[in-house]
This record gives sequence, structure tokens and C-alpha cells, in this order.
Amino acid sequence: MASPEIETLTQALSRLPGLGPRSARRAVLHLIKKRETALEPLLKALGAVAETLSTCAICGNIDTSDPCAICTDPRRDARSLCVVEEVADLWALDRSRLFPGRFHILGGRLSALDGVRPEDLSIDALLRRIEAGGIEEVVLAMNATLEGQTTSHFVAERVERYPVRVTQLAHGLPVGGELDYLDEGTLAQALRARRPVA
Repeated sequence: MASPEIETLTQALSRLPGLGPRSARRAVLHLIKKRETALEPLLKALGAVAETLSTCAICGNIDTSDPCAICTDPRRDARSLCVVEEVADLWALDRSRLFPGRFHILGGRLSALDGVRPEDLSIDALLRRIEAGGIEEVVLAMNATLEGQTTSHFVAERVERYPVRVTQLAHGLPVGGELDYLDEGTLAQALRARRPVA
């Protein structure tokens, strides 16, 4: 039987997405066996992130600086703004390296069943960014779920009063699919085939 400390670590890891109790036990055993090459570097990395972690006041990204590296990157096209539901969606799209602009994270999606209302999302902050000027295109990159599409339509209606072009990802994304789980090829095709919101 493992010590209480090792059991606590196993339980903590088992709460991570994609890890159940068995996978967490295997991960803990690996970390223990490879203490110098796996456990200690992981502890240092976790400590460094925990000390410097912050949420970007501009876009909502999670980074080790505020504003985040994406918002402060002068190579990014400030005229194009991609709106996503969650940080994982931003990271997935940014990994594709096909979107040269900046991002805005809503912090979720509208869902009557879950009690998520428009005021629970950062829609007002998005509108303030658009009102400040300089943005020519807003790309709605919501997940291809019913809630994602509802959120997309709601945001499009709020943005249409501004002199910006509103586009959304192509419908080549699988229905019910989430951006974080898609391969770069699928994301690339969706970004290339984006179209105006009707």
C-alpha cells in the first residue's frame, strides 16, 4: 500500500482530464521511478507556473504575463479578432499558426440548461474592444455544438451594429466536435474556408 502522500498525489492526478485512477497510478509510479528526470523538473515547472500564472486583462488568455504574449506580440494583426469559448480553443487555433490576428475568450458558451447567460460571458468586454476601434474582422470560432452555435448567433447579432466584417469558421468541423480535440489539418481547412455570418 502506498503512503498517504503518494495516495494524495494519485488522487490529485486522477482528477485531471483524461486520467482515471489507473492512469494516475501509472503516472505516479513513472514519476517516482524517474525522480531526477521526470518528477523534479515537473515540480519546478509547476512551481514556476503557479507563481507567475495570470489571466490576460485584454483577451482572457491564461499566461505568465498580463497582458499575455499574444496580445503584446507586435507581429499579430490587430485588425482581426478571433472569438473563442475557452482558453483551450485559443491554444488549439494558435497551434495551427494560420490565424495571424488576436483573440478574445468568452469564458464559456450560452446554455440555458447550465444556467449560463450572456452576462456570465465576456461579451461586453468584446464589444468594448470593438468600440475602441481598429478591428476590421471578427471571426466567430465557437465549437460546432448547439450551445456553440447559439452563442455564435448571439454574438453576431450584438456585433452587427459595428462597422466590422463578421465571419465564422466553415461548417467542415464535425457536429458536436470541440476545437481542442481537432487535428491541425481540420482546423486549417476551417480557418481557410471561413465565411460571412448570414
